[in-house]
Amino acid sequence: MCSNARLRGLHRVVKHVVEQDIRGDIVECGTARGGSAALMGLTLKQLSASERTLWVFDTFEGLPPPSADDPDYEFAQFYAGTCLGTIEDVTASFRRLGISKGTKFVKGLFHETLPATNIESIAVLHIDGDWYNSVKACLDILYDKVQVGGVIQIDDYGFWKGARRAVDEFFVSRSIIPDLRRLDYSGRQFIKSG
Repeated sequence: MCSNARLRGLHRVVKHVVEQDIRGDIVECGTARGGSAALMGLTLKQLSASERTLWVFDTFEGLPPPSADDPDYEFAQFYAGTCLGTIEDVTASFRRLGISKGTKFVKGLFHETLPATNIESIAVLHIDGDWYNSVKACLDILYDKVQVGGVIQIDDYGFWKGARRAVDEFFVSRSIIPDLRRLDYSGRQFIKSG
């Protein structure tokens, strides 16, 4: 479900934060069937960086409905319930790959689960929430936990207008001018500089 360019981007940044000793956990918001999170978990395993927790947040019931805040709501509403990976299937995949130890799966909507989770610091934040409210919740709640030198990758910036709107509004509200690196038509990535 994730392009090769975005997967390579995640692999590269996990290696980067480990090699540069940028402290913090690896967090994925929106995992579907768990492929991109598994790639990050396998990269941590390969680099013997098991002291980092891999957090995997999802409804595990498919995409929630978009809202009126999504400029492309008329089109987006047909995707509610898609991208489904059950928590049982995803955790079973992680066990088969030998990366379930050190991984925490959190089921529910981001605006409910993220504030209730004790994440102290983040080295890599992968946001794959598709809709305006989902992406906004991730940035509002987690951005300040991302360490300087840590990396944020946004999966849907170039595809879903709600995701782009949430990101752009967040940057404006915080007076942030990021160096957004284009991974492909949809994915963007930037290093937190301050």
